[in-house]
Amino acid sequence: MRRRTFLATVGSGSALGLAGCLTQDDQGSDDDGSNGDPEPEELDLEGTLEVVTYESMIDGENPAGPWLKEAFEDEYPDAELEWTRLPDQGLNQYINRADEGLEIDPDVYLGVNIDDLVGIDDNLEAGGLFRELNRDRIERASRIRDGLDMGDPHGRVLAYDTGYISLVYDENEIDEPETFDDLTEPAYEDALIAQNAQTSDPGQAFLLWTIDAFGEDGYLEYWRELDENGVRRIEDWAESYYGAYMNEERPMVVSYSTDQVFASMEGHDLGRHQIAFLDGQGYANPEGMGIFEGAAEVDLAYEFLDFALSNDAQAEIARRNVQFPAVEDEYVDLADEFDRYAHVPPEAVTVGYDDLRGNLDEWVDDWAREFAGQ
Repeated sequence: MRRRTFLATVGSGSALGLAGCLTQDDQGSDDDGSNGDPEPEELDLEGTLEVVTYESMIDGENPAGPWLKEAFEDEYPDAELEWTRLPDQGLNQYINRADEGLEIDPDVYLGVNIDDLVGIDDNLEAGGLFRELNRDRIERASRIRDGLDMGDPHGRVLAYDTGYISLVYDENEIDEPETFDDLTEPAYEDALIAQNAQTSDPGQAFLLWTIDAFGEDGYLEYWRELDENGVRRIEDWAESYYGAYMNEERPMVVSYSTDQVFASMEGHDLGRHQIAFLDGQGYANPEGMGIFEGAAEVDLAYEFLDFALSNDAQAEIARRNVQFPAVEDEYVDLADEFDRYAHVPPEAVTVGYDDLRGNLDEWVDDWAREFAGQ
């Protein structure tokens, strides 16, 4: 393996404050220009737009998907938005279909992470699966916060929200862990719940955070120390959080720094929902949206991406997903719970596209050989 230095600061507490109000109308412009799809002389805004996304966007308690569907169809009365659940294979199903030259039905993918882009380009021709976006066709793209461009050299995605991976812990049971090394100490024996890096986005983000902290030559040794101290790995975030952690099986879980927003709305004891930023950091995990190369409804797809960055859509996505908006504060009016309970790390880090490219699968596979399924 190549030795790399991993540190990419994508934001700070001052850059991502959440106070704001609807002080401007829905307008914006992008002066950067773009290649990508030319804008047609006449837009075709009739038809069914198929959008594939993860289950919690469209199912569960108060998800954002149904609101987005109704609001989009109100704005575009000749269009219908049809949600499709992400297949069990996740994005890999679409990568495999593209590799085999098979048709891909959805027009838009909502929920792309940086590691997804790397997975695409490691398995297909670089720049594949999604279209290069013409940002001039997405007026509200200029609203997106600095640092959330997701590093794609092929310009295929735009962020629509972002979160920070952190630890959530019960202050009634344990003291706040301040460093990664603290988690290997006797005080945190059998305390931590993490997720499988092969099957969980937060699990993979936490793994990458440890690679950022210890390097590709040191992260496996760190995980061996975590393993010796009794870390428990669970397949997905929902099972680890709503199951094991909420059932008080352990006092600490890998989760999101917006956890107290959820806990306060649900009336939970905030003592069990404290946020720990190891080494003063949180791992930034923006989510993006892109248009499939073979999309049938390209014009509607562009309108949907622009719509998702509108004032109301950004507020609803943030509130219902319990994540931070992708756009600047001035465009979003959020509930008081966000201003009070959504925590931004002093330093936000991520392992960027260039460092992930060609390495991600090997890192995860090396980790899985020792630790998955235990």
